[in-house]
Amino acid sequence: MTNLSLTFRPKTLDEVLGQENLVKIFKKFIQVSKLPHSVFFGPAGCGKTSFARAIAYEYKLDFYEFDGGNFKLEELRKILSNYENSLYKPLIFIDEVHRLSKTQQEMLLIPLENQKCLFIGASTENPYFTLTSGIRSRSMLFEFKGLEYKDLEKLATKVQEKLQCKIDDDAKDFLITSSANDARSFLNLCEFALALDSTHITLETLKKLRANVLSDGTSSKDTHYRLASSMIKSLRGSDVDASLYYLARLIDGGESADFIARRLVIFASEDISNANPQALNLATSTLIAVKNIGYPEARIILAQCVVFLASSPKSNSSYLAINEALNYVQNNPALKILPYLDNNNPQRKNYLYPHDFGGWVKQRYLEKDLKFYHSKGIGFEAQLDLWLNDMKKIKK
Repeated sequence: MTNLSLTFRPKTLDEVLGQENLVKIFKKFIQVSKLPHSVFFGPAGCGKTSFARAIAYEYKLDFYEFDGGNFKLEELRKILSNYENSLYKPLIFIDEVHRLSKTQQEMLLIPLENQKCLFIGASTENPYFTLTSGIRSRSMLFEFKGLEYKDLEKLATKVQEKLQCKIDDDAKDFLITSSANDARSFLNLCEFALALDSTHITLETLKKLRANVLSDGTSSKDTHYRLASSMIKSLRGSDVDASLYYLARLIDGGESADFIARRLVIFASEDISNANPQALNLATSTLIAVKNIGYPEARIILAQCVVFLASSPKSNSSYLAINEALNYVQNNPALKILPYLDNNNPQRKNYLYPHDFGGWVKQRYLEKDLKFYHSKGIGFEAQLDLWLNDMKKIKK
């Protein structure tokens, strides 16, 4: 049986499905002969590995692929030793790079720093949480998006033209909407459908192969982004039942529990924050739990979290504060660190240690007064305001 994932793997960047902006960026990099170490992150089946292979093909680099779960540093060293006296360097691709241990990641820094190879890592996880600062600072991070309906439509056309088969319109729609934006899943279903009938793919055949099909809850007409946005807006509006409805639509539409849980973690911090600090704890626990439990039981964990978040008091004070602080930092000269706060300054001995003064002492921490945080006094925020104000009053 022909492996369609290999058959339809793009050779060049122009053949890559989706990721139009990244294609333009890397074509420019290749044009000026300046390719950065990179980390590609995004959902499964969106073309991260194929993109890396296309870069190697266009830039004429030897391509070596490793799996982060089975990575052996000795194998990498052996490969790099073959290029020691050469101006030519290989492209080292590590799939599931987030599975590397911290020690393995640290050992990668030397060849990256010395430009002994071009490094590209791929991950379905957020590199800001899973990769060390050393890897991140030496690489550029590029987010890959899940393939859209139109991208998989193009793939369906290619399958029909190359394999000279017919895909009925309703079968094509089923293929696309049940593949969760994943080209690999799309081609895998095509492959086995064609094993049953090499010239014609029908809806009946597809439903036999994918009996527990994802419903059209996340189809092109009603994407998971729109449903996720509707759930978040319902949570923000404290409408428990509407939040549960959109959660059910996402689950029934085949959305991954991880995707939903990550949105809940973001919501807990952005829209609830210190109005109910337990919200972030529960949302983070939800993300960990659904990763280990999976469906169908993950639906219960997600529902518990959604009910809690919708029922919690809301405040976006922290969200607004960090945005205001970043805006100031990015648009103003950097303030000097006060001498007694700087561990490298002899005047650090003049620092007043708050614990020696009952927990708080009047002391300047910035060379000029700035105000970013504006508490709304909602929920637990009011208690924090009370503690902060009482503490300062006592010491006046």
